[in-house]
Amino acid sequence: MRYWVLGLLLWTACCWSQTEDQQQIEAIFNESLIAGKSYDWLNYLSNRIGGRLSGSVQAEQAVKYTKNQMDSLGFDKVWLQPVMVPKWVRGTPEFAYIESKPGITNNVPITALGGSIATPTGGIKAPVVEVKTIEELASLGRDGIAGKIVFYNRPMQPGPINTFEAYSGAVDQRYKGAMEASQYGAVGIIVRSLTLRLDDLPHTGSMTYGDLPFEQRIPAAAISTNGAELLSTTLKLDPNIRFYFKQSCKRLSDVESHNVIGEIRGSTYPDEILLVGGHLDSWDLGDGAHDDGAGCMQSIEALRLLLATGYSPQRTIRVVLFMSEEIGLAGAKQYAKEVKSKGENHIFALESDAGGFTPLGFSFDCSEANLDRVLSWKPLFEPFLVHNFTTGGSGADIGPLKGENIVLAGLRPDSQRYFDHHHAENDTFEHINKRELELGAAAMSSLLYLFDKYGIAINSKG
Repeated sequence: MRYWVLGLLLWTACCWSQTEDQQQIEAIFNESLIAGKSYDWLNYLSNRIGGRLSGSVQAEQAVKYTKNQMDSLGFDKVWLQPVMVPKWVRGTPEFAYIESKPGITNNVPITALGGSIATPTGGIKAPVVEVKTIEELASLGRDGIAGKIVFYNRPMQPGPINTFEAYSGAVDQRYKGAMEASQYGAVGIIVRSLTLRLDDLPHTGSMTYGDLPFEQRIPAAAISTNGAELLSTTLKLDPNIRFYFKQSCKRLSDVESHNVIGEIRGSTYPDEILLVGGHLDSWDLGDGAHDDGAGCMQSIEALRLLLATGYSPQRTIRVVLFMSEEIGLAGAKQYAKEVKSKGENHIFALESDAGGFTPLGFSFDCSEANLDRVLSWKPLFEPFLVHNFTTGGSGADIGPLKGENIVLAGLRPDSQRYFDHHHAENDTFEHINKRELELGAAAMSSLLYLFDKYGIAINSKG
């Protein structure tokens, strides 16, 4: 008889806990959709401050703005963490054209890749060699490349439903294309923009020269997808055409900037830290609304939602807005370095850096025991259609925190439109949907609530 009673008590406690969780998560979503702040905060960040290139005046304005917002919310502690960041400036607008014959030209849209050197003052005009992959360079050799502009024209593949998979399959040509082409004597590179759309917007992004000495570095630019199609077609008609481009960008000395950090201290387990964040810097072509103003505002809002619904965290919950994700992950590396030096115990980290679109679920990088726990929470998210829980990557900024006893997670919105805007001049606030942004913030806050309440399974390999 006593076993039956004990079972009943356990069943009752379990049902009560599930009902309590359902009520808390529903309260979070209601607060976000009815009285949310993330959209207004992002409006200010995007339209009053604008693009926030690492090391720029706008980036520092964003640091001050977001710190003031956290101060106003009554967090237990808000502070700035100094970090030295790269400073790269674009200079005057880039210019390019395809020359079919002397005096016969077609202008095409380009943008310098982040970290690229400038062209000579008068620009570069040279024959063009088109390749689909970096591996093709070896087959062409120095004889086929020296003195020419290498045109990387491998599109993002349209097949994968997860567009980040398509991006990963094409990004190497942008990131290390100049470094590789330089070794064969190329004078510059032009890279097809990484987007699934055919349009006239060039998409920038980071690139590297590796350990190449400065005198061997060559200028690198992205061309719009329509421009790439035109260049490729023209080359097929006449392989002897020439391409001209001019850009005046340069890399300056590193400057001091800051990660912006705010936290609510836990009442029961204050030394166990849950982190939520995004990156505060952006490219300068648009205002960085999706990449990653949305994630930053959702992260601050996630904590506000907990407070607004009357929830008191057991563990310390910390917002971190990382600086310089787009160029080198300086903020993420500095944060992880200080975590290690202080011996802080981070048990969970969640990043939003995939745009402010409709949230579909989360990806998790964790042990099997923790994944089982997470999967048991899926029914709580089903009423809000945010229950696609998968394994996989989490986020670039929280990656350096990876360890045995931490769960890393990434918000996974619908990705179909993300690369329409990624690193381009149309990454602007007008392309943010208020309700989608607020749903994402609520989903993040709900996941924080569950990890705060139940913790993680420890002593298992991550």
